[in-house]
Amino acid sequence: MTENFSNNSDLILYLKKGDLNAYAYLVDTYNHKLCLYANSLMNDVPVSEDIVQNVFIKVWEKRDNLKADLSIKSYLYKSVYNAYINEYKRNQSVTALEKKHIEELDRIIEDKDEYALEKLIGLVKEAIQELPPKCKEIFILSKKEGLSNIEISEYLNISKNTIERQINIAFSKIRKNVGNKTDIILFLLFGFVKT
Repeated sequence: MTENFSNNSDLILYLKKGDLNAYAYLVDTYNHKLCLYANSLMNDVPVSEDIVQNVFIKVWEKRDNLKADLSIKSYLYKSVYNAYINEYKRNQSVTALEKKHIEELDRIIEDKDEYALEKLIGLVKEAIQELPPKCKEIFILSKKEGLSNIEISEYLNISKNTIERQINIAFSKIRKNVGNKTDIILFLLFGFVKT
């Protein structure tokens, strides 16, 4: 019977009927992918898993409202994304620049397939790993640990100008690999990013 569930409209039809096998198929098919996606946004496995679980619960509770022509995959990813934004807003105030990044992220999700964001995040992480050791260390201290250039300068006993130059080199190399979405992806990985 599961072959019926692979068809989007049939899956929705069975969900609307309250078919537990259809719901089990939905969870089995998307749970792992959605957890990976949520964690790429949150960088917090338990919170990501909670978000995904809550999305599935809401789908079940509101199954009567599902439209027959709805793309269930897009709906699930969008729901996880919206839950992430709500969680983010709850945890901190959003600056104008962060709002711009969130809106741009929203546009990426609307425009691209489910893997596009994961691919971009992977490219950024890969580009960071490929930085020269000192450049990588400075970049991570700046972006991941949130240290100021002066703090890094004192910590590593290197001039502030050297720190700034290394961070600029890092951004340049990452942008070369990732393109114009670099700032949005760095924002996702590390929060507010000063370029």
